[in-house]
Amino acid sequence: MRRVTSHPEYVDPIDISRHDGWIAIMDTRGTDRCTWLSGMRHIPPITDLVSVSLTSSVRNNGRRRFFRPYLLDRHGDRGSYFGQRINDQGSGEPGSGDYNDPEWNGRADPRFSFDSTKIVYWEEQTFAPACGSVNPLPCYASKERDGIRQRIVVATLIGREPRQPPKVEIASDDVPWGKPYVPGVETPAPANLPAGNYTLDGKFSGAARVELLAFSETNPRINQVSVTYNIFSDDGDIFLIGTERVIHQQVDTYTQYYDWHSDLTQMIGSVVNTKKTGRGGIQMLMDFTVNNFSANGTLVTTLDGKDYYQPLNFT
Repeated sequence: MRRVTSHPEYVDPIDISRHDGWIAIMDTRGTDRCTWLSGMRHIPPITDLVSVSLTSSVRNNGRRRFFRPYLLDRHGDRGSYFGQRINDQGSGEPGSGDYNDPEWNGRADPRFSFDSTKIVYWEEQTFAPACGSVNPLPCYASKERDGIRQRIVVATLIGREPRQPPKVEIASDDVPWGKPYVPGVETPAPANLPAGNYTLDGKFSGAARVELLAFSETNPRINQVSVTYNIFSDDGDIFLIGTERVIHQQVDTYTQYYDWHSDLTQMIGSVVNTKKTGRGGIQMLMDFTVNNFSANGTLVTTLDGKDYYQPLNFT
């Protein structure tokens, strides 16, 4: 496996052209929807042990997804290259109905045509309760035929010559590296780190001191992660100091509560970045059945002098 995207915003819908030359993705890059939480890069994914469900869900506000379609070459993100936005045509004004109208949001699963000259994806216009009513964000009338709020877009890559799809060899059902499923066999328990104190040494300098706490003696799942970085660096160019703590509580099957505290400083040459919560941290509630996100408190990530704030409950 090879990682092809590394932008700090959120991506999961992806399609690869039949010739393995290009990648179409749906990503929140360019919207800053997730930058307040994930914009500081090169932090070891330690708090992900309890926070991954939250950090992968703030891309949405109810039905509204903040996805935009991007085209990447086969090598993916690297250096300053983060692909080409596919729907960058228009005024960019909310309610304009243009291809780059921010109130028309990409949904999931873009697809290449068989000859790799077209990409199809679908969009949905923001509607209540993500706008209007008690929400201060205005709702805009659709300019599509009959006022429809969903549309399919076909993007034509005008610089591409059609190519015949390559012949695909039929793969064997016998997967030598996999463990075959046998009906009735009990699913093995996943491997989890036990509660305790750990040290993650930086490959260049410093260390991260980690404390993991479990829900209870009868429930050994980790629900609290505390980490202290002491001049932590893996490459000698980026150094991290400070603390971060995340506590996770399950309200019910699909609603989860997070108490998050950050006081991180990152030094990259002469640039100083920070990720800090206000006094008392920030408390966040997410209902994963409808992707409703609400927060009390503040978390601000400052990157190269620019501040990124968590979205208001209505945005």
